[in-house]
Amino acid sequence: MRLSRRASWFLTAFGVWSVWIWVTFFKNLWADGEGLAFVHGDHSRPTAYFWIHATLALTSLILGVIVGWIGLRALRGARAEQPAQEAQEA
Repeated sequence: MRLSRRASWFLTAFGVWSVWIWVTFFKNLWADGEGLAFVHGDHSRPTAYFWIHATLALTSLILGVIVGWIGLRALRGARAEQPAQEAQEA
């Protein structure tokens, strides 16, 4: 399946945006004292709030990496295909 350059750039940009957003979210989640009591001196376990949101962030981060990877591969494929088409036209 071939993707247009526009679609490839969109997927790549979406992947970068998604990674940035979810890494930032996870850093903020980790720094938050409510969901992660054991970091702040309390030896109790992390709360359900922390685990649910950490799972959400990790899943979204993985999906963002996959989408970005697909976009990058499509861009590289289009770039490699362009010289071949120019050679055939000449």
